[in-house]
Parts: sequence; structure tokens; C-alpha cells
Amino acid sequence: MQSVMLKQEELPYEIDEELKMLRTNIQFSGADRKILLITSAFSGEGKSTTALNLCRSFTELGKRVLLVDADMRNSGFMKMLKGSAPVFGLSHYLSGQCEMDEMICSSDIKNLSVIVSGKVPPNPAELLARPAMKTLIDTCTKYCDYIVIDCPPLGMVVDAAVVAPLCDGAMLVIEAGEVKYRLAQEIVDKMRNTSCPILGVILNKVGYSANGKYYGHYGKYGKYGKYGYGKYGKYGYGKYGKPAETDSKPAKKD
Repeated sequence: MQSVMLKQEELPYEIDEELKMLRTNIQFSGADRKILLITSAFSGEGKSTTALNLCRSFTELGKRVLLVDADMRNSGFMKMLKGSAPVFGLSHYLSGQCEMDEMICSSDIKNLSVIVSGKVPPNPAELLARPAMKTLIDTCTKYCDYIVIDCPPLGMVVDAAVVAPLCDGAMLVIEAGEVKYRLAQEIVDKMRNTSCPILGVILNKVGYSANGKYYGHYGKYGKYGKYGYGKYGKYGYGKYGKPAETDSKPAKKD
């Protein structure tokens, strides 16, 4: 079995408590909520860090957890690894280049297994739509208490909507003060169209004062520009509300 080591930082007390509250809310949403999808509106909102810390919070209860990095376009989770990446990842499995047990990694967090995204493929959404993805989830559900799937931003690409029908619930990570209400609502509507229940929205990077101390952002995250979507994404919306181009044909010049 492959193995990974993760960069771990001690969380401030306030953030740790918020994660425990999130964990508890998920547990009270129903015993059948075991396969959880996490996405965001845009890049850099902290979904991958939220996914990892949620997994770690569940393992503290002795739960067996699998974290699946389904962001094969521009993985934020890969930046959290220590050392070199595993040989095989999700893209290798879905394209038939390895077996399931060859890509699953043990980690240095007790009770946490990981599937990394793998090499960037030319057709991420098509790979996620293959029957192999359902086979993976159905198989791993037998051995895990929770499966957390970290998907690309739904405001930029369609991948999360492709995976959603396989999940028991979805959560949307939103960066405080950065995403317009109208756009967030449209992304929620996209998820509702998949028939996957929406468990809630996680408001991230919220600063507030307590006893004179400022508790700031959850962390800093990279841009989502590697895969050639432009500043705000070919399939989504601009950060301040202006729709991005959705037509694949080049615009006519005046």
C-alpha cells in the first residue's frame, strides 16, 4: 500500500471548536450521511483544508475515514503532502492504469486513508462519470465510516455535479465577503439539480475579535489558474458577479 505524510498545523482553539461543531452537525443530519462531498464557489476558499481537517476531526472519534481528492485539475490537497506524491492516484485508477488497492494510501493520521488526485488528465469530468467511480465508492463504503470527497469549485467547472449523485450530502465552502449572494444561490441550485442533499454552507476565513484578540483567516491558498480557465473560470462566474464566458466558441472581434 502506498503511504503519505501530511503537513499538519496545530489549529487555534476557536477553529478546532468550529470543526467539532461542523462534525456534530453532520452526525445529527442522519446516520446515512456517510459519503460527503465538499466543493466551493471559486478557488482559494479553503475547501481542501476544510476537507482534511474535517476528516481529522472524525478520526479523533475513532472513525475510519477515507479522503478522496477528486480535484484532478488543480489539486489543493497535493500541496499539503510532505515529500513526493504517490505513484498512483484517482486519475490513474479511473483511466484503468492501476487497481483500486494500488492507489489507496495510508497516512500518518491514525484511521485516515487517502486517495490523491494523480496526474492531471485531459478529461477530468468524463473520468469521474465512469462506472469505476461508483465502484470505488461502493467498495470503500464497506470499510469506512466516512468518505469525504474534495471536488473542484462548482462555480468554475462541472466536476462536483458529476460526483454529487454518488454522495449522501454536499457542503459548499464560501469565503466570507468574497462571493455574491446571487452567485452562491446559483451554485446551490446547480447542486440541487443533482438530487444530492445539501447539508449546509461552510463560511470560511471569517475574522472576529474575542477578548481583544483577532482570529483571522483559515489559511492562504493558491490560484485555480493552472488548467487554463482564465481569471475566474471558463464555466463559472466572475468573483464580483460578472458572468464568465460559457460558450466554447471564440468571441467575434469588432
